[in-house]
Amino acid sequence: MTSALPRLLQLNELVAKKSIFLFGPRATGKSFLIRQQLSAAHLVDLLDADVFGRLARRPKLLGEEVREDQRVVVVDEVQKLPALLDEVHRLIESRGLRFVLTGSSVRKLMHGGANLLGGRAWRAALFPLCSREIPNFDLITYLNRGGLPSILLSEHAREELRSYTNLYLREEIKAEALVRKVDQFARFLDVVALGNGEELNFQGISSDTGIPASTVQNYLQILEDTLLGFALPPFGATKKRKAITRSKFFLFDVGVAGALASRGEVLPRSELFGRAFEHFILLELRAYLAYRRRDEPLQYWRSTSGFEVDIIVGNTLAIECKAADLVSERDLKGLKALGEEGLVKDFAIVSLDPQRRTVAGVKVYPWAQFLDDLWSDRLLG
Repeated sequence: MTSALPRLLQLNELVAKKSIFLFGPRATGKSFLIRQQLSAAHLVDLLDADVFGRLARRPKLLGEEVREDQRVVVVDEVQKLPALLDEVHRLIESRGLRFVLTGSSVRKLMHGGANLLGGRAWRAALFPLCSREIPNFDLITYLNRGGLPSILLSEHAREELRSYTNLYLREEIKAEALVRKVDQFARFLDVVALGNGEELNFQGISSDTGIPASTVQNYLQILEDTLLGFALPPFGATKKRKAITRSKFFLFDVGVAGALASRGEVLPRSELFGRAFEHFILLELRAYLAYRRRDEPLQYWRSTSGFEVDIIVGNTLAIECKAADLVSERDLKGLKALGEEGLVKDFAIVSLDPQRRTVAGVKVYPWAQFLDDLWSDRLLG
């Protein structure tokens, strides 16, 4: 059934221009995408113990085993053998080969002194399925299951989510020896999941978990390096109203966030719905910018006096997410306050409103219309 869900990321188009590092969390579909789009490429699977052993002993086997008629080489889970990147570098220069180097963790590459090819490879990301990739998209189903293909399409999604989170801890964290105390890290992850989308407070997390604040910072970096979470930085350019300087932190998938937090079913108009809805819209924007290869930053804004805007895309669009059927002027306070600064071009609210309309100069979008305009490239120009 997964084959019926073609992905928006076009590896064949990217690798025709340049070698690429392709990063994405486990189970986002990297291997399927490669089989679907790069079936003629030479594949090196470093999860295969025999393949790993041979290349670890003699990296030059990589070039020796690539046929002359093969111009694209895929190295799957390249972080397992960072030393292989020296040979990749040589083959790019000597034979003009193009590489797709996939991984579910960037920690060993970014912090281990690996050869990152000095600009000879672009970076690309694969995220969980987004709304544009899912036929007959159903919002409530997605908010509960998330976008990992094997989970979204499963008849036993909750069991699959629990299995995934346990597997992730065991394989990605423990097997790579990223932390010494996996039980302590699991406790930390529970607290982060419960606070998904909230401002980071190292001391608060430390107090809740009994883990030193310095270790909390390291653990958060591990979440980013293993692609399990990301920070949403503050928009601090405002002059009239002083801005909060703490980042927010989000997990990479709305379903995984729910499973790690052990929250119940997300139902319409519930508190859980509102938080999951905002998370979902942010993830859609994040995927859109990455797949369209646009470098506008995603930020949020909150003033010390309490005005807040959920998402700001570059200086182009400020967005509030409201899980309401009828947006009113009282929902515009944060956008109006930010608008007084003259720093952002357009303002929008994404909601459950049935019709698109304009309230006091702010565009109010039904969520489906917002996403259609986004993915049709009508929203951000």
